[in-house]
Amino acid sequence: MNSPVLLRGRDITRRWGGLVAVNKVSLELECGQVHAVIGTNGAGKSTLINILSGEVPASDGAVELLGEDVTRWTQPRRARAGLGRSYQRNTIYPSFTVLENCRLAAQARAPRPWRVWESAGSCRLSVPAASEVAARVGLADAMDRPAGLLSHGQKRQLEIAMCLASAPKVLLLDEPLAGMGAEETERMLGLLADLRQDHAILLVEHDMDAVFRIADRITVMVNGSVIASDTPDAIRSNPHVQAAYLGGHGA
Repeated sequence: MNSPVLLRGRDITRRWGGLVAVNKVSLELECGQVHAVIGTNGAGKSTLINILSGEVPASDGAVELLGEDVTRWTQPRRARAGLGRSYQRNTIYPSFTVLENCRLAAQARAPRPWRVWESAGSCRLSVPAASEVAARVGLADAMDRPAGLLSHGQKRQLEIAMCLASAPKVLLLDEPLAGMGAEETERMLGLLADLRQDHAILLVEHDMDAVFRIADRITVMVNGSVIASDTPDAIRSNPHVQAAYLGGHGA
């Protein structure tokens, strides 16, 4: 039995003048799966994520989220509807604690501007949600630590926690393993394996060993176009992928 498709892109295209950054890319993200998008720098991966998240409008094509056409929706509206994303660079508040970072993200999902007399730290909605997501990503022991004092890997974990605080169904993760050592990579892969149980995950990543370990499906982009989209085993043995990206041999 197939898992439900939570995010679908149909013939997504993005042009900047005469440059076609993304060219008729179609993909589906199913609940319970990690779908990796790989390609060399300039292949169009980050532009694709920006289009799916609503940060950049598509020139052509359509985006569906949870069965609804969201092509013309803004990024905040897509986020409220169940789409979360992380960025290549950390987007945390370094002077705030781990809990405060997560609470701010949770508060953005359900703002209550009329509660001007209520302390943000006592909010019965955002504080429990913040504690839950921090614990889920492995930061339960660092709740009161300033985010700027975390290790690089912990900062990436925190960013995912902030993403989870908005209760998304779909996660778009842009190079979450960048700059990590072996131990931090293992911790992050364990987190992704846990998250895929109840999310659809799009993973853009350059660490090929990690991609082939964690991904259920891999889409390969070259010059804005998809040259292959299949299981990891099929991608590993695909001669076109080997020639274009994997250096003429399997990963």
